[in-house]
Amino acid sequence: MTPVTDADFERAGGLSPRAVLRYLRSRGWSYDRDYGRGELWTLAVPQTPGGPFAGGPPYEVLVPLDRTRDYAARIADVLETLSTVEARSPGQLLREMALPSADWQFLRLAPPGPSGTAPLVDLVPALAGLKDVMTAAAAAAFAAEPQSVQPAQKPQRVKDHVATVRLDQTRVGSYVIAAHTPLSEPPPPAFLPLDGRPDSVSEPAERLVSRRLWAGVYCARQAAEQAVRDDTLDHFAEFAPAGLSANLCEALVRIAGDERRPYDFTFAWSGDLPMDQKTPPVDLNRRLFVALEAGAKDLRERLGHRNVLVHGNVVRLDRALTHGPGEATVLGNLEGEGDRRPRRYRMVLEEQDYSRASVAHDRGHEVAVRGDVVARGGHARVEPVTEFAVTQATD
Repeated sequence: MTPVTDADFERAGGLSPRAVLRYLRSRGWSYDRDYGRGELWTLAVPQTPGGPFAGGPPYEVLVPLDRTRDYAARIADVLETLSTVEARSPGQLLREMALPSADWQFLRLAPPGPSGTAPLVDLVPALAGLKDVMTAAAAAAFAAEPQSVQPAQKPQRVKDHVATVRLDQTRVGSYVIAAHTPLSEPPPPAFLPLDGRPDSVSEPAERLVSRRLWAGVYCARQAAEQAVRDDTLDHFAEFAPAGLSANLCEALVRIAGDERRPYDFTFAWSGDLPMDQKTPPVDLNRRLFVALEAGAKDLRERLGHRNVLVHGNVVRLDRALTHGPGEATVLGNLEGEGDRRPRRYRMVLEEQDYSRASVAHDRGHEVAVRGDVVARGGHARVEPVTEFAVTQATD
């Protein structure tokens, strides 16, 4: 524990109770009880087998709610406890508590060498990859539909969001990059309960991006794990609705650098707007980087094509009426893919082409469809269909 200095003590007296409570919520502390002029908040001790605190009582802090004569002293007590828990100085904690309401992301690298340092050659790609991860998350959050392959030219709204992301002081624990995104539209004070029980409050755009960031990174790990387990890359497209894209996968690999060093993401949410779901840390390693790289390449090859030809067989037809356009699904491959495993491509066909597709389906004939291959709702689609032809009978 680092003692509170005279300067820290003076700053502590100017800190509002709401700022302290916001910080506690964002760091996983839980409201315990009300003491009238103060509230008791607790934090469970990590259950590290064989560790000095395994099975010990939780940490406790008593947060004063009234600015009485001993207010600064009581805040100083809180700071000393937090200093012990987080292994940070009271001055660092005070500075962070005074920051605007924000969502935090912590990228913990595992470079060689002394803790708290990182080789420049590791840090440069990590920061570049982190920027790309933020960009992919913002693009996914602001897109009208899921995009398995995001366009190279991003909307101005995406660029503006990435420009608001701030890097903070590094943290203890190998080398931890701390980034935070200020929430531009914090909920009004009437909706911010002191006791930590969240009310229903509309979310600002920055929170939507932070949500999509966690979901995208988490789903990228899930898709990579399933790819390793099942020896297939099909799962990557299935996670597109949650924000997974080839761009995000590539950015996650870029963070690891040329040496493909493992790392993990931890998320902390603004205490002004408590998160309504658990968001556990996401760790990635060399084995998963290989799958992420392959998954990104597969998404680009299958879902990032313009004016391509799909060869295959009609396996499903759906039309609400007996006439007019209808939905068709073709099981096949892109031209030039050779013996690659077939994939389902959905499309809307005009009435004449739908009739041809129906005949091909009944007779087992192969069809050829030309158009742009895109991702919609986790599925590969050909849209718009510019050419449709029945080519030959299958063996």
